[in-house]
Amino acid sequence: MTEIGSTHPRIVVLDFGSQVSQLIARRLREIEVFSEMRPYTAWREILDDPRVAGVVLSGGPASVLEPQSPQVGAEFWQAGKPVLGICYGMQLMCHALGGRLAPAANREYGHAWIEVLEPDLLLAGLPARQPVWMSHGDRVDELPPGFAALARTDQIPFAAAADPARRFYGVQFHPEVAHTAHGAAMIETFARRICGITDRWTAAAFVDEAIAAIRGQVGSARVLCAVSGGVDSTVMATLVDRAVGDRLHAVYVDNGVMRLGESDQVEHDLNAFLHKPIQRVDAGRVFLDRLAGVAEPERKRKIIGETFIEVFTEATRDRGPFGFLAQGTLYPDRIESQSIHGPSSVIKTHHNVGGLPARLGFELVEPLRDLFKDEVRRVGRQLGIPDDLLSRHPFPGPGLAVRILGEVSAAAVSLLQRADRIFSEELRSSGQYDAIWQAGAILLPVRSVGVMGDQRTYEHAVALRAVTSLDGMTADWARIPTEVLARISNRIINEVSGVNRVVYDISSKPPSTIEWE
Repeated sequence: MTEIGSTHPRIVVLDFGSQVSQLIARRLREIEVFSEMRPYTAWREILDDPRVAGVVLSGGPASVLEPQSPQVGAEFWQAGKPVLGICYGMQLMCHALGGRLAPAANREYGHAWIEVLEPDLLLAGLPARQPVWMSHGDRVDELPPGFAALARTDQIPFAAAADPARRFYGVQFHPEVAHTAHGAAMIETFARRICGITDRWTAAAFVDEAIAAIRGQVGSARVLCAVSGGVDSTVMATLVDRAVGDRLHAVYVDNGVMRLGESDQVEHDLNAFLHKPIQRVDAGRVFLDRLAGVAEPERKRKIIGETFIEVFTEATRDRGPFGFLAQGTLYPDRIESQSIHGPSSVIKTHHNVGGLPARLGFELVEPLRDLFKDEVRRVGRQLGIPDDLLSRHPFPGPGLAVRILGEVSAAAVSLLQRADRIFSEELRSSGQYDAIWQAGAILLPVRSVGVMGDQRTYEHAVALRAVTSLDGMTADWARIPTEVLARISNRIINEVSGVNRVVYDISSKPPSTIEWE
């Protein structure tokens, strides 16, 4: 199989466990530099790889001063590759090369201002005083031989430092986060001017390479895939369809917990631009029977995953033979489901990760597995997929089952479908929909007292969740105008029998997740 991006110079991000390590790779992708994340333990693998034009050492939760802290070997620093150390990465660099660290007298978390002491290449053309985002306990008290201070804060003498002769650069702050005003410019300077990468990795390049990789992997075999109508599976199916044509067999399983009218829409949309019609399987009754009496979130996800495998297997049993199974797995799916790149925590089981390939005996085709959502949308546009499909909000694989807190029933699904439809309609009519990353209604497992028509009611409460984000790894609650929220609340209470209270979720990720379950 041809590796996607295999011919491009790249920057490798060595992950030391920061919760925002993936943002470094995202910032590089945004400037069309091919990047990939590796666990810090993979440092030896990149030393002799001529495609690796530079290395970024991420932040991390450990202290370099701890005996068992993550490290790289001495030969790493002798490889001659440019290195940018961020937070923990800077401390690791300075400690390994002869500097001195100490626990900071006053830890810095959050907003800070740096004063540029030396407008070296990394900070050239940037303001002499600029806001950054700090998150550290230790600090560099003495630089290694050959290093010079580039910037300081009121709290630390070396907020940025460099050894230009060896192309080693370190910043104590986080240039990858939006709170560091000029962080993107620093990352671009590192990639383009310090590492010397002139190549541009674009959506068009990805499409060509992905199609070649799929063809190289599957040969003349037929490919089976499950589609949901979401952005990920739609782009995945279209990409595989371009690679193998009518040797792709796409299956849509209606699990009974989709949004109102969604199954008909999915069938119509996908049949419009795939080589052959999708196979639709109506299995809502089976899923709802299996979910009866189950309230625990992970158990719901596992039941839906296991039932999907059964239904999918039975529905495709006589449609083969197939050699491969294609899935629309994205990078955030993988990082939240398993610790693959470094010491990051597993948050939840994801419906696209694990189980299905092993059970069905197929090799997996995942052409989008290293992309973020916004990159998938760019690829979709390159493939000619209509914008109204690409702009759809993400929807959880287990569907409304994880937006119904508590037991899932046909009545609860029907109630939530109607509330969710009103929420979506009002966001679209008010012009808010496209500014929001993801939105949905959640049926809460509580009832509250209300008054309707002079009568006391004791009915359900619905929560509205809407967030803004770039990739779903971090998110902030959307500032929907109060008059729009008022219309949504009024319509849901008046039009959805069984609901007498609507609340709006104003928590961000982290610490909350986007979905409630």
